[in-house]
Amino acid sequence: MQQALIDHVNTRDDLPAVHTLGGVDIGFEDQGRTTRAAVAVLDAQSLAVIETTLARVPTRMPYIPGLLSFREIPGAMAALEQLTRLPDLLLVDGHGIAHPRRLGVATHLGLVTGLPTIGVAKKRLTGTHDAVPDVRGAWVPLRDGHDTIGAVLRSRVAVKPIFISPGHRVGLESALGWTLKALTRYRLPETTRVADKLASDR
Repeated sequence: MQQALIDHVNTRDDLPAVHTLGGVDIGFEDQGRTTRAAVAVLDAQSLAVIETTLARVPTRMPYIPGLLSFREIPGAMAALEQLTRLPDLLLVDGHGIAHPRRLGVATHLGLVTGLPTIGVAKKRLTGTHDAVPDVRGAWVPLRDGHDTIGAVLRSRVAVKPIFISPGHRVGLESALGWTLKALTRYRLPETTRVADKLASDR
C-alpha cells in the first residue's frame, strides 16, 4: 500500500494562502489500547491558539516500525473531523518523506486529507547528514543516497536538532520556512507543543 501511495505524493509547493497552522500529535492510553489524538490550530502570524480538539479511538494496529502512520492516522482523522474549520497547513509530529519508503505519517496524512503537510520529527528514521552548526536556524540536508529527503534543523542552541521533511503539497524550502515561523524559544514549534500537551495529557 505504501508503494502504491507514494506515486501520489507531491513535494512541490501547492499551498493556499496560509492564515492558520495546524499541529497534530498522537499519544496512547490504556497500555496502547486507546489512541489519544490532538489537533491544535494556531494563527499563522501571532501563533495564538484558535482551536483545539482531542479524540480517543480504539488502537487498531500494533506498533510496527515503518508502518506507524497506519496506527496513528485513524486518531488524527477523528480529531481533525471535530474542528470547525481545517487549518491551511498541518505540521505533524513525525516524518514526511524522510522515511524508508517515503511515506511517513505526515505524508500519509496529507494524502488522506488532501491538506498540505510538513513532518517535524524529534529523531532520525533514515538518511545521513553532516553536523549541524550550533546556531539557531542553521540546518543541513538529510540525504538518503543521492536524494535529499529533508533537513536537520537547529531550532535552539545547545539542544538536539529536529528533522524537517516535506509531507504532501509542500517543498523542502517552504517546510523549513514555516517551521521556523512556528518556532519560539523552544526546541519544537508551537503547533507541536500545544498538540503534544493535549495528546500526552501533560
